Amino acid sequence: MFVSVTAFFFSLLFLGLFLSGMVTQIDANWNFLDFAYHFTVFVFYFGAFLLEAAATSLHDLHCNVTLTVQPLLSDNQYNINVAATIFAFVTTVCYGCSLGLALRRWRP
Repeated sequence: MFVSVTAFFFSLLFLGLFLSGMVTQIDANWNFLDFAYHFTVFVFYFGAFLLEAAATSLHDLHCNVTLTVQPLLSDNQYNINVAATIFAFVTTVCYGCSLGLALRRWRP
């Protein structure tokens, strides 16, 4: 959740800068900043994807709770984790493509 909210906030910030025309007033290498942003978000989403996939793989792990063996994740939690893993993977792929395009703009 932290990764998606942070990426959304910074995306809105970049969009606001571009729509307001402030990019012409600020002397910066915007192609590099775009590349750095996409690289950072790609790394964070890739980490979130790996953590979510690892948590989902624990579905078959059982733990002892008051002398009864219960699965670590209920079926509902497992389904939610599968959906979150798929979303994180798709978002990681999308940011990876954006990273490739940003690298291509930055290094012609």
